[in-house]
Amino acid sequence: MQIQHRYLVKNKTTIVLNEAGFITEYKPVYQRQLQVFKGIDNTLEFKLVNADQKPVRITTDIPKLIAFDENQNQVLDKTGTVLDDGTSLETKGLFKVVIAANDTLNLKEQFLTYSIYIEDSVTNLTTLTYNDVAFGACAAMKVSACVFPGPSVSHPVTTFIEDNGIWRSSTLGAEPGINGNEALHTAAVYTSGYIGSLVVQSTLDNAVDGDSTVDWSDITTLTFDGTETEPTPVNFNGVFSFLRFQASADPADKITKILVRN
Repeated sequence: MQIQHRYLVKNKTTIVLNEAGFITEYKPVYQRQLQVFKGIDNTLEFKLVNADQKPVRITTDIPKLIAFDENQNQVLDKTGTVLDDGTSLETKGLFKVVIAANDTLNLKEQFLTYSIYIEDSVTNLTTLTYNDVAFGACAAMKVSACVFPGPSVSHPVTTFIEDNGIWRSSTLGAEPGINGNEALHTAAVYTSGYIGSLVVQSTLDNAVDGDSTVDWSDITTLTFDGTETEPTPVNFNGVFSFLRFQASADPADKITKILVRN
């Protein structure tokens, strides 16, 4: 029997507050990067210390974490929860920041740069914290999807071409190579006053360059009366080579987009 250990520990990081000048003897060479996982709530603990590595009381302060992507776009702005109870040495200088699953929903796997500052709840003055006594204010955070990879990418359909009073969309691959015999496909149709039908069609042909020679089959038909205010979903199963949509009325400005997930 093989036994593999797993560790249930708190993700804690020490940060430094410049109160009265740094003691330069303590200069860590490496600072641990934070690991944040998509699809689950991440609780990050931080301990605020001075240059002597002594915890600093933060009972009247509000800790805040901000993070930026590689293009310097701010993607996270979180307010921490102070765990310092004002009396216990164990919780002195301690606070946590929760990065919820929804916060990383639209983030791709990447490295972020984050920093933490403290806001005084009485004076509203802000104080920057540092990763070490070399005044490194920015640190690395890795966003990973290895635990919960998340949903597949949605493929948009926005173009229709008219042919003898029938409007047909551009084709998109149905990804037969990754689907089993009961492959589930989902589409969401976004409309704005569209009145008519929309037919989902598929083909098993290996190529769709010569459209006139491709055998298309109807999968299902959606009917719209123009009063829809929410996207209309449709699910269907099957292993296909390509998909397309056929509209009975001009979809220009009325079918704004169709999102398909295989």
